[in-house]
Amino acid sequence: MSVLIDRNTRVLTQGITGKTGQFHTRACAAYADGKACFVGGVTPDKGGQNFEGIPIFDTVAAARAATGANATVIYVPPPYAAAAIDEAVDAGIELVICITEGIPVRDMVQTRFRMQGKASILVGPNCPGVITPDEIKIGIMPGHIHRKGPVGVVSRSGTLTYEAVGQLMEVGLGQSSCVGIGGDPVNGLKHIDVMRLFNDDPQTEAVVMVGEIGGSDEEACARWIKQNMKKPVIGFIAGVTAPPGKRMGHAGAIISGGQGSAADKLAVMEECGIRVTHNPAEMGRLVRSVLG
Repeated sequence: MSVLIDRNTRVLTQGITGKTGQFHTRACAAYADGKACFVGGVTPDKGGQNFEGIPIFDTVAAARAATGANATVIYVPPPYAAAAIDEAVDAGIELVICITEGIPVRDMVQTRFRMQGKASILVGPNCPGVITPDEIKIGIMPGHIHRKGPVGVVSRSGTLTYEAVGQLMEVGLGQSSCVGIGGDPVNGLKHIDVMRLFNDDPQTEAVVMVGEIGGSDEEACARWIKQNMKKPVIGFIAGVTAPPGKRMGHAGAIISGGQGSAADKLAVMEECGIRVTHNPAEMGRLVRSVLG
């Protein structure tokens, strides 16, 4: 099985006529069952056109009515991306995946407020997306490094998602699903939300959890894992620091009040029974040892 998406998911691309939207829609449609999964695109004033056989609509509501889409992926530029999320949510799209980086925090605060009480699930923004190997990928991850298997992956970092997957493949372990939740301070799904999904997925036997410095989401997830998780969890926290005057990592990777450091997070995770590594090169081997 999988979490969030599978070969039955029907997807729209918002921003399909832009270079980024076209490039990644083409790659996603070419992956596994993607040709059947990607059913429409949305760009205002481009309705009636098509992109390589995928029909384009002026609005998400029109695209959903015509195609039955239940998911959308957003490649809209930062000044307009939050409004694109709002449009998808208002149209009743069940899963909204926003890849766009650099959305103003104020815009996302307003969007998250508008989403209260709505059924839509938001992944991102500033994320690589979601993949269920050998079925469907929605986002910018390289599909060829993935294979179906028993390990779930949830990560704030796109590049470390790929690193974890590469290491899993080196030790002969595929993935049930991989979810990149993004590292912005105001976003949708958190580690704990995805962990609940993996906990209930009968085909997921272990989970790799990759976090970053800043915030307290990883600690909250670790405490939930201690009380509820039925499967082993392997954890790593990215703790790269920037030179003076520079910013590295995601917008949410900010340590404040003496909390949110990699050491703080790893200590809580270890206390909660998560098998952690301080070396990102050891993630795959640690999972292999836990699963025997």
